[in-house]
Parts: sequence; C-alpha cells; structure tokens
Amino acid sequence: MAIRDKLRQNAAHLLQPGENIQSVFCAQTTSQYFALISYWIILLSNAYRVVVVTDRRILVCSSGRLRTTPVKEILRELPRNIRIGPPSGLWWRCESLGERLYIHKRFHKDVNAADGVPAA
Repeated sequence: MAIRDKLRQNAAHLLQPGENIQSVFCAQTTSQYFALISYWIILLSNAYRVVVVTDRRILVCSSGRLRTTPVKEILRELPRNIRIGPPSGLWWRCESLGERLYIHKRFHKDVNAADGVPAA
C-alpha cells in the first residue's frame, strides 16, 4: 500500500461526518541535518507528524517517534484558509502550522496541492 493511502486510511477515524481529505503528508520536528553532528540527536528529539488537510480544516496529528504512518491524536486544528507553502529544497522548514516542522521533498507536491485547493 502506498504511503499516502495508508495515511488517509489511518486518519479516517479523526474526520467529522461528511468531511473529505484533500491532502495528507508527513513531517518531523527535528531537521535531518542534525545527523551530520550526531544521529542520537535525531533519535532522542525527533517526533513525526501527519498533516491532514480536509475541505473544512487542517489537522496536525501526532504519529510517534519511530514510524510516520500511525495517526494517534490531533495536536492542533487550524482553519482551512491558512496557506502552508510554498515548499522548497530537500527538507523544507514550515512554520505556518503552529510549530516548526520539516517536510521532505517527496511531500512538496502534497503541500502545493493543499494550497491550490480552495477552502470550502
């Protein structure tokens, strides 16, 4: 199963009735460039997040420290009209979701899709 499909499936229990997922992507709280200093920094301080963009709201969800696909709980709920991007670079630093998150290039198209879809 593709990672985006798995994220959608795991986030389904957090949706309100009639709410549709428009975009979903992973992020993390610590820059991967700290691995150049010591990999222990990443292991001890990093936490993964799943950002679920629906037609009504943006959810920042906890995913744990070891895996990116579980969607455990909603940490933050934001209005749908917030612009997330534009992303750039290999690890883009996003500060518009209430905390500093690092989003890998493989999810940049999902960020752009979330920004390009008009809010309901």
